[in-house]
Amino acid sequence: MTEILENKVAIVTGAAKGIGFAIAKRLSEAGAQVVLADIDAEGVRAAASRLDGAQGVVCDVRDEDQVAKLVADAVAEHGPLDVMVASAGVATVKPLVQMPLAEWREVLSVDLDGVFLCTKHAGLTMSQNGGGSIINIASIKAFGGSPATGHYGAAKAGVVSLTKTAALELRAAGVRVNAICPGWIATDMVMDRKAELESALGMDMEQAIGQLQGRLGIPEEIAGLAVFLASERSGFCSGTAYVVDGGATASLP
Repeated sequence: MTEILENKVAIVTGAAKGIGFAIAKRLSEAGAQVVLADIDAEGVRAAASRLDGAQGVVCDVRDEDQVAKLVADAVAEHGPLDVMVASAGVATVKPLVQMPLAEWREVLSVDLDGVFLCTKHAGLTMSQNGGGSIINIASIKAFGGSPATGHYGAAKAGVVSLTKTAALELRAAGVRVNAICPGWIATDMVMDRKAELESALGMDMEQAIGQLQGRLGIPEEIAGLAVFLASERSGFCSGTAYVVDGGATASLP
C-alpha cells in the first residue's frame, strides 16, 4: 500500500522531543522524507537517528537567517518542500505583574516570531513550487485566559491569527495553512513545571486536568492530526485551528 506522504519532503521544528518528535515520527512512518530541526544539537541528531532516513539539523527559530537556511538546505538536498510543521516552543510560569519584559519577549520570540519565520520561508518556497501544507502548533490557551502563562497564551493566540492570515494570503498559490491547538499534553515542558503550574492553579494538576480532560494527552494523539493535515486527504482544509484537548474546551461553562 502506498504511504500517504510518499515522496513528500517535510520539516518539523522543535523536533528533538515531545510533540515535535511525535509528529516527525508519524510523518516518517507515512512515507515522508523528514528534516528534524531543533536548537538542541545533540537531541535533534539523536532523534533523527531513530527515524529511517531522517536528517537532524540545528536551527534557532528566532533567527531568520537560520530559518531561511533550514528551508533552502532542505530543498537543495531533498527537493521541493511539501510540509512545514512549526512546533518549536518554550514556556515559563509567572504572573504578568511579576514577569520581566525580557521573559515575556523570550517566550514570544520562540512561540510566535519563530512560527512567523517558518510560515514566511516555507510559504515562499511552497508558493514557487506548486503548493504545500504549513501546520502551526498553537494551544487551547489561545482561546482563554492563561494564569501564570500569559505570555505563552498570548503567543499562541497570535499563532492562530497568523495562521488564518497566511491561509488567506497563500491560498492562490496552493498553500494550505492550519493550526493544531493541543490541550494538556504530557510533555517535558508541562511535567518539568508541574509544581509551578500547581501553585498557579491553586490545585493539583491531576485535579485540574480531571475537571477538564479526564487525563493528560500524549504527543502521539497530536501527531495523527498533523499527518492528516500534511496529506492531500485534507485538501479542503485551510485557515482552521483544530482543537485536540480531550473535551476540555467543550466542558467550559
